[in-house]
Amino acid sequence: MNDRPDGSYAPTTNGRPDPGEVVWAWVPYEEDPNQGKDRPVLVIGTGTAADGDPTVHCLVMTSKDHDRDEAQEAAAGRFWMDIGSGAWDRQRRPSEVRLNRLLVLSERDVRREGAALDPQVYAEVIAAHVRFRA
Repeated sequence: MNDRPDGSYAPTTNGRPDPGEVVWAWVPYEEDPNQGKDRPVLVIGTGTAADGDPTVHCLVMTSKDHDRDEAQEAAAGRFWMDIGSGAWDRQRRPSEVRLNRLLVLSERDVRREGAALDPQVYAEVIAAHVRFRA
């Protein structure tokens, strides 16, 4: 089982989630994993589950601006980074990615490709995310 993403940038418009792509999936809430919502996630790696199924390693995204409540978010253990806007959001709202919440999802739970993140922005996200790896 490969459970650590390597951060390689490899988006390919092939219908499968690749590192560097923003895709959509159902994401469970941290406080109640039985609930969640459909949201964009940034793929930073792929792997294989113990049962052999392909997995996607993702960071959660939001269009909510956490710059205004950065101190409160940090005090709660949530760290965000601005990544700009892209085709993953129909309204092209600026997005942020959470650096310290890595999700490992089944590839079959990813519903659609959004868009590829700019390679330089992706590299900056990976560099910032590394601080939070266990």
